[in-house]
Amino acid sequence: MNFKKIFLLLLITSSYSTFAQKDGYWDKERATTKEILISAGDRILVKTEDLPVGTTEIVYRITLLDKNQQMANSLVSLLKSIPDPYGIGQGSAGAVFLMSNISGDDQCTYSLFASSESTKKYITDGKVDMACYSQAEPISKDAKRISLDKNSCLKQNTSNIWFGFESKNWFLSQKVVLEVVPWVDIKLNRGWNQDNKNEIIGLCKTSTLAQKMANSDDFCVCILEKIMKQYRYSEFQKLLAVEKTKVYKDFGNACYKDADISKNVYSDLRSQVSGLIKQQKYNEAIPKLNTIINDGKATALDYNSIGYCYLLTKQYAKALKFLQEGEKLDNTELLIKLNLAHVYLVSDNYSDAKAIYKKYQNQNVTDSISWKDKTKYDFAVFEKAGLPSKDFEKVLKLYN
Repeated sequence: MNFKKIFLLLLITSSYSTFAQKDGYWDKERATTKEILISAGDRILVKTEDLPVGTTEIVYRITLLDKNQQMANSLVSLLKSIPDPYGIGQGSAGAVFLMSNISGDDQCTYSLFASSESTKKYITDGKVDMACYSQAEPISKDAKRISLDKNSCLKQNTSNIWFGFESKNWFLSQKVVLEVVPWVDIKLNRGWNQDNKNEIIGLCKTSTLAQKMANSDDFCVCILEKIMKQYRYSEFQKLLAVEKTKVYKDFGNACYKDADISKNVYSDLRSQVSGLIKQQKYNEAIPKLNTIINDGKATALDYNSIGYCYLLTKQYAKALKFLQEGEKLDNTELLIKLNLAHVYLVSDNYSDAKAIYKKYQNQNVTDSISWKDKTKYDFAVFEKAGLPSKDFEKVLKLYN
């Protein structure tokens, strides 16, 4: 008999080790162990100790003892050899291992409830309509594992569980031993459940930095991960409003500078700028281009775009300044050369404009648009925007 028990223990422990996830621990400090005396035919409720934050599984054992009987092994001591709950619910072997090897002749039924409110009918009339689980057949001992993240009634944020017992001994009192041990997920133990995470993501998306982006998901997840790493949820909630604001700002700046996120941020800004320019919303495009430039991420084409926007809003000095900055970055970019010619032209500097228009008239500004066609298109846009147009015909005649 002893050999069989040892073999079974080794077999189960070995299989648990094979599949062990080892992402949590059995919390023996907050395990529940209670001996309860139930009067003949009576019903009672037993509330577990507070379940720790991050509890995803519980294992419980119920044993009915005859007078003077003592438990041979506590449930906590048995679980010490099991690295995680994986195998306990995978068939009868796990349950057999957890079972007490003693019990009395008495029997009881029991039910599990998620709140004290749901137990009221049970105490009054024995109804188990509100129970999360009910053992209707009388037992003298039982052991089970319950996964809270897969149970619609007992959820991860359940802080206590109520066990209801009904004695099936109509003559004598009976002694019931209830043992409950929680399995705590290390990550969830920090208090960051799905609702808490969504709360942070939602706040992030309202931030100034996030609103600069067409898609701020990666940025907000980056902030969330940094907050989760530094704070437990309860610790973060205790911060003052100004402290939370600083946390968002500091982590936001760090995430904003992340290479991959930064690349997407500026790509999004450029897409937004392109759309605004097509809609002739130049005043709205300028701040977005300034963001790129002030962050030190501007290319020659970014300088060309902001120069073009300043030109269309008749801010010629600013247009000239930014176009010349772009020219320093890439002296071969003909879109910049063309816009420089435009700025000189509308600023009554026809001679400088003429030199540029003549020099590049036989080239393309892109792989598919000629210098001449782009000039004609721009002049049409400029006339519509009310820019000085007295020299437009003179320039077009130069091309003939």
